[in-house]
Amino acid sequence: MPLGEELSQAIEEGKVTPRDEPKARARALADEYGWELEEARKIWAFGPDTTGPNLFVDVTKGVQYLNEIKDSCVAAFQWVTKEGVCAEENMRGIRFNLLDVTVSIITYKTLCRLLIAFVAAR
Repeated sequence: MPLGEELSQAIEEGKVTPRDEPKARARALADEYGWELEEARKIWAFGPDTTGPNLFVDVTKGVQYLNEIKDSCVAAFQWVTKEGVCAEENMRGIRFNLLDVTVSIITYKTLCRLLIAFVAAR
């Protein structure tokens, strides 16, 4: 879903950053950009390069073991936002929502499949 030009610009100008205190950043996103406060508190990553104008947001409810796959999801997000859809150009102004996931025994194969799913989704 699109982030909106104002928020994308604010991220690029350093007004909203991953280094901001999470609660203060969430309040600013809710007040200035109309985000739900709970979702604004669950931003996993900015990308590409950990500071870009794309956001990866956990909007799941009651998913167990989510932290077990967080690093792999964020790595896949960073890669996808850096490589783009078809021209290997950085993406800009996109909010990626993690809606649901079923986490079972995490193995190397599972993590590889997750990375492939992110690539296929681009």
